[in-house]
Amino acid sequence: MSEIDRAKWDKKYVAKPQLLRPRDASAVLKQYLPRGEGKRALDLACGAGRNSLYLAEQGYEVDAVDIAKVALDTLWREAQSRGLSEKVFPLLHDLDSFEIKQKGYDLVLMSNFLDRTLIERSKEGLKRGGLYIVETYMADERNEKESSKASNLLEAGELRTIFLDGYKILHFDEYENEDYEIYRMKKQVIVAEKL
Repeated sequence: MSEIDRAKWDKKYVAKPQLLRPRDASAVLKQYLPRGEGKRALDLACGAGRNSLYLAEQGYEVDAVDIAKVALDTLWREAQSRGLSEKVFPLLHDLDSFEIKQKGYDLVLMSNFLDRTLIERSKEGLKRGGLYIVETYMADERNEKESSKASNLLEAGELRTIFLDGYKILHFDEYENEDYEIYRMKKQVIVAEKL
């Protein structure tokens, strides 16, 4: 694990505690989530776990992966307070080197984070008929956060090309981010079913 990256993210969460406050799960996740008991999900770059907690409340067992110990500690406390400690499994990892060891996830989710190689690596963990949801920032001249690296932003329509082969696209959209975000940013989302 990159100690520099871990320290950077932990410092960011401490400096901006509003990033750790409870928030609603992704609206697209809520809309497209397959219902049922005993399902498995992988939440990559889960942060404080808004989506992981929602998935656990819907009966999923969730591997929640992030590099920030501060965020995972917040997730774990919230999971315990909601009685979800047997459903949420926080995993402290550097996503640059994270390997998908488990196969057969019903859902893989990446929200507010972009790592193109991780998307490709994690596709292997998704079972046929499973959903992959990516919802993150894209390049746009109206974005308020000027410090964003171009490599961390999607180009217009890019997620469609990432899921072109072997997937059925159930939903795609480009939109202004949610009101609770610190900066106004353009986002892109895709829900893709593995064929």
